[in-house]
Amino acid sequence: MAKKTKSTSDKPNRSTKDRKTLGSIRDLADTVVQSAGRGREPYVDIPSRSLSNVRFNQSKRIIEMGSGTNRRELFNLAQARSYMQTLLVASGCKQLIDQGKTTSIRGLFYLLKHTIEGTSEETFDTQNECDPVIEDIEVSLDSMREELHLYAKNAGAMVGPITLVDSGDTIDCSRMGSGGYSIPSIVEQDIVQFKKNTAKFILHVEKDTVWRRFNEDKFWRKHNCILTHGGGQPPRGVRRMLHRLHHELKLPVYCLLDNDPWGYYIYSVIKQGSINLAYESRRMAIPDARFLGLRSLDYGRCQLSPSVQIKLNEQDIKRARQIAQYTWFVNKKPWQKEIELMLKNGFKLEVEALISKDISYVTEQYVPARLKEGEFLD
Repeated sequence: MAKKTKSTSDKPNRSTKDRKTLGSIRDLADTVVQSAGRGREPYVDIPSRSLSNVRFNQSKRIIEMGSGTNRRELFNLAQARSYMQTLLVASGCKQLIDQGKTTSIRGLFYLLKHTIEGTSEETFDTQNECDPVIEDIEVSLDSMREELHLYAKNAGAMVGPITLVDSGDTIDCSRMGSGGYSIPSIVEQDIVQFKKNTAKFILHVEKDTVWRRFNEDKFWRKHNCILTHGGGQPPRGVRRMLHRLHHELKLPVYCLLDNDPWGYYIYSVIKQGSINLAYESRRMAIPDARFLGLRSLDYGRCQLSPSVQIKLNEQDIKRARQIAQYTWFVNKKPWQKEIELMLKNGFKLEVEALISKDISYVTEQYVPARLKEGEFLD
């Protein structure tokens, strides 16, 4: 009787990325097994994602992680739970890759959440407890969340003269109606390919409400650009899309954000990367991005009404001073002047404040004038 061979028909065709990620997960597991085999306490070392372990690379102009790590040991009562959760998330991601399936970060939380046998303890009490562990696994494996077969909800949109292919479907972003193309959380080259583009630049606005005004006024058509938003703090899918559009299509990125510490911070994240996700800066940060507005001097320059002022609170003031001391801002005199003027004014401004001039003032006068003058903050 011929020897029966094991069928591989039920196994997914793994990409090079999947094989690499699986190898990294196995290496992590092997480290634990080898420690136990030598009679030592099982442990995992997780790169520290704290401010103290972050540095600004002056030549690359992005935030990078240092070499600091935090050790999690099984037999340390203060660390046993986080140790267990770390290996559990790694195991869950391996399961997804093995099955050739993806799920949301919310889905992974429920996939892994259960009562530990023989106890009344839950593996995870809330998703807020699970999400940071997912980021720990990302940085430990040097793998993007998408490479772990995880995705987040869509929270951004794009419109403009560009055609792309998303999961095999051709999308003309100039024909997507009032809602635009919803930017997915996974926008890697194997999912999204750029097919045709005639845009000259990208205008990224902070919020959906402002984006809708630009889309309704067909600003992108009049000025031949791609218009994007990230629903406030842009999620990773939006940042990664901006990064790809900028680097692969050589499109300048201009940011229209609120005149407040949070608008400044959003710009900082787009430009240099975020402190918490410093390990992803090389794949998301856009050092050549420019801050188009809203500026502190626009209150007088645009002759805005006092009624649009929003008084700075203590948290705003504290945050503004923190941002002014960021290594990547501290030696930039224009930014120091910008923040000083906002603090001197004692109030902040939302981009929507320009509507007090006219419903389309921002699209027909403010942004066209800033683009023509080339007056941007670096």
